[in-house]
Amino acid sequence: MNGVITLKIPESMEDLVYWTSRSMGDGRVKAWVQRENCPKCNEALMGKPRGDKGNVKIRASYFECPKCHHKVEKKEYEETLTVNIIYTCPKCKHQGDAQTPFKRKKYNGVDSVVFSCTKCQEKIPITKKMKEA
Repeated sequence: MNGVITLKIPESMEDLVYWTSRSMGDGRVKAWVQRENCPKCNEALMGKPRGDKGNVKIRASYFECPKCHHKVEKKEYEETLTVNIIYTCPKCKHQGDAQTPFKRKKYNGVDSVVFSCTKCQEKIPITKKMKEA
């Protein structure tokens, strides 16, 4: 890729399942996961279900199609998604982009999406933010 960034940062959070922008040492990471069409009707983007007043149920354990009401468990749906990443490597300062499956794995004991720098192959984790007690 020679440092050429080909991914485009989304303009709206409406179409995203996940978004983060953070610093890590001398590096930076912006990562996002776009919602996918319903696997059953293929007409609408899957999303968290909405309540009677139209508010999104953010703690729901499943995603639902707003058209046909097809339901998919959260873990199962998220494993079919791809995370898009624009980064500056904290080790070699290379700027680039990457795509990897949106599957969190344990990295140094913390759930993380892990990808490698395209130049130096350094593993870069995007850790799940922990709630403070």
